Amino acid sequence: MTTYTGSCHCGGIAIRFNSEKKPEEMRVGRCGCSFCRRHGARTLGDPAGSVEFRCKSGTLSCYRFGLGITDYLLCASCGTYVGAVMPEEGGAIGIVNVNSLDIRDTFDPAPALHHYDGEDEARRRSRRRKFWMKATVIA
Repeated sequence: MTTYTGSCHCGGIAIRFNSEKKPEEMRVGRCGCSFCRRHGARTLGDPAGSVEFRCKSGTLSCYRFGLGITDYLLCASCGTYVGAVMPEEGGAIGIVNVNSLDIRDTFDPAPALHHYDGEDEARRRSRRRKFWMKATVIA
């Protein structure tokens, strides 16, 4: 297992992404929703891996929209979108914004754009279970 590190711009939120995959084997995506597009997000998850977001006091801001089932994690100090976490039975699952990783330049700058408009909660959770990973937020 390799640990890939990163952070928000000011360092208030530290990221530890663990995966057995090499960067070139990882599936990076871009969501077509207005939130992700406005942040220029490129995200990934590894169902066999995990991600940890460790936040200094007062730096974590969570934002929910759409179906209201996911916390989008932003730094309250610098505004960086670092990832998203969705509560599930057995623990949260999440994704990381590769723009927040130290190896960000390794990934495709413009992966395919995906539109998820029209998904209901059951379909969205099902899709995310396939690609997202175990996630921990320490605030």
